[in-house]
Amino acid sequence: MFASVPDILRLAIVPVLGWAAWRDIETRRVPSVTWYPLVLLGVVLLVWDSLSHLSFRPVDQLYFLRVGISLLFVAPLSYLFWRLGGFGGADAKALITIAILLPTFPTYLLPGESFPLVVTTLGVFSMTILTNTVVLAIGYPLGLAARNLVDGDVELPLMFLGRRIGVSSLSTAHGRLFETTGGYTRNGLDIDALRMYLRWRGTTLSELRERPDRLRDPTSITETHDPTDGAVGDGMAVDGGVVEADDPWGAEAFLDDIDTTAYGTTPEKLRDGLQVVATRDEVWISPGIPFIVPMFFGTVVAFVYGDIVFGVVGALGLV
Repeated sequence: MFASVPDILRLAIVPVLGWAAWRDIETRRVPSVTWYPLVLLGVVLLVWDSLSHLSFRPVDQLYFLRVGISLLFVAPLSYLFWRLGGFGGADAKALITIAILLPTFPTYLLPGESFPLVVTTLGVFSMTILTNTVVLAIGYPLGLAARNLVDGDVELPLMFLGRRIGVSSLSTAHGRLFETTGGYTRNGLDIDALRMYLRWRGTTLSELRERPDRLRDPTSITETHDPTDGAVGDGMAVDGGVVEADDPWGAEAFLDDIDTTAYGTTPEKLRDGLQVVATRDEVWISPGIPFIVPMFFGTVVAFVYGDIVFGVVGALGLV
């Protein structure tokens, strides 16, 4: 394979994204430090390539336009999606890293072929990775529906949006409850927030279901614990708390005692979710899309094939 040194070094994104995708599936957590070395590498390679393109006569203005689109459009767009709730924090950081490290299309020459195969007219590689990711992520609801169909859970439109699991499995699940005491919702209790509450109470799902009346009584809270961030497998440490007698489940006390919003949880949403978990054997959950997973595959496809959308549009003769 023949490629420039910067383009060879840019391939480092692939194993890092692969590891991050695995972490995203297992824990929905990717440490921020994951992206720092790649951002630093991206800055160094940007300077390297920019100096090279500045030496052109005339100066390669198209290259700098493409870099500008990547840095001033794709990166801010990632941050905006995160602020609007469309991305998780790790997803935004990964895409911002890609915008810095992969602003323009790399070139890899093999005998008889040049990769990527499909290069867009725009020529912004980070944009191609983003569109590839979106295209691949669209298949996630279809995968959910197929899994539900195999399991016999044919309920529209839920089979495209969530899956039914046993309540005992919530201890290792990700996403949100799709159910409330009054029906279905896309904005149910976050399962991480449920784990935070249980750790704060120093209790378990089993005890919640076996003794709901006792746990509903806020005067039963005599000590509280570190809620962590709700990730699967985190432990607890003794802390403290103040509980009011007219606070069912101690929901308000929990939210007042912690340092975060518990993923947008309100006392009412927490109480309703606890009631659902305490009284049902199975629940529908909205697992959410571990977005770094399609981002990883979208990046691999981008390096080898190129831009999926541009390729399809080209095949249809529209460009």
